[in-house]
Amino acid sequence: MQKTERIFDNTEIAFSLKNDSELERAYFLFKMISIEPLVKIGTAATNFAIKAKLPIEGLIRSTVFDHFCGGVNEDDCLPVIDKMFSKGVSSVLDYSVEGKDIEDEFDTAVKKVLKIIDFAKNIDAIPIAVFKPTGFGRLSLYEKVGAGENLSEKEQLEWAKVVERYDTVCSKAKENDVAVLIDAEESWMQDAADDLVTKMMKKYNTEKPIVFNTLQMYRHDRLDFLKKEHKRAIKENYFLGYKLVRGAYMEKENERAEDLGYKSPICESKLATDENFNSGLQYIIDNLERISVFAGTHNEESSYLLMELMDKKGLKNNDSRIWFGQLYGMSDHISFNLANKGYNVAKYMPFGPVKDVMPYLIRRAEENTSVAGQTGRELALLSKEKQRRKTL
Repeated sequence: MQKTERIFDNTEIAFSLKNDSELERAYFLFKMISIEPLVKIGTAATNFAIKAKLPIEGLIRSTVFDHFCGGVNEDDCLPVIDKMFSKGVSSVLDYSVEGKDIEDEFDTAVKKVLKIIDFAKNIDAIPIAVFKPTGFGRLSLYEKVGAGENLSEKEQLEWAKVVERYDTVCSKAKENDVAVLIDAEESWMQDAADDLVTKMMKKYNTEKPIVFNTLQMYRHDRLDFLKKEHKRAIKENYFLGYKLVRGAYMEKENERAEDLGYKSPICESKLATDENFNSGLQYIIDNLERISVFAGTHNEESSYLLMELMDKKGLKNNDSRIWFGQLYGMSDHISFNLANKGYNVAKYMPFGPVKDVMPYLIRRAEENTSVAGQTGRELALLSKEKQRRKTL
């Protein structure tokens, strides 16, 4: 096997879609995000301004929103989607409205996902759909179901609606031959979501993976879960699809475990999380005849590892069972350089009304501040590209 080519430093390819002003805006944004006190002040000020109904949407739209989101609705995203696809990067349209907790909102989310699946049927650039479990039902209801608690008659009807929403979307995905990724959330609601997704896999992954669950590999139990689900899928003869991510709720998970006095589900160190993630990749590539993977990572070393594992197995770069994924507005050096080499790459592209997407954008800013090296790497690459263009 040849040593995998180190491709992620090529900024010309990474930022080929950005004009000079967009490059400057990206540099400015990541510079701001790198200053933790500024993120905290900005978050508080933005939340206040939205609650006070101050006219700040235009400012947000022209800065942080346009960098991290595709648009306010599906049609708004299409020019961005087409532009990225011209470089071989696909899109996963993600309706990123968070914190809604009423039945009408859940039904609206289902309609949005169904519309995206219809989009995906006719647009090659959108091969995958996605939804969050709490987009389709209340977190506390998932928690109750997962804990095996008795549900009231009203709650039983409510849960039946959640199941129906999953089934409606997964059925449509199968009908349109479009993969659907179901995100993972907090561990205390995840058991119910996992059981429900497994039921959908059994029902719809009969010829190949259509329904994908998400494994947050910062949880030390997820590799064992993957192996157990693999055995079940072999025994009951259906296919598995998994999106592998490191995870997004670490502080919340650790705080809750400490407050309630149980062992945290989070790996004890960053190294342990990295090893767990990479072991998950290795296991899936070793069992690719049954499991497909969407590797959702901004980690260069994990991306290189997956390329090496594919190379070792003699797999084509565009093997349909393997996808790389990053968030829109981040890690373009990974996404566009992978696509340039013919790998399957998709960007998660959030969209929704500016006001409703703010919780997502605030989390993005906070995560970038807390992930060691992430923002520094973005800044270094943007700076390198700015310098390269000056010398032309």
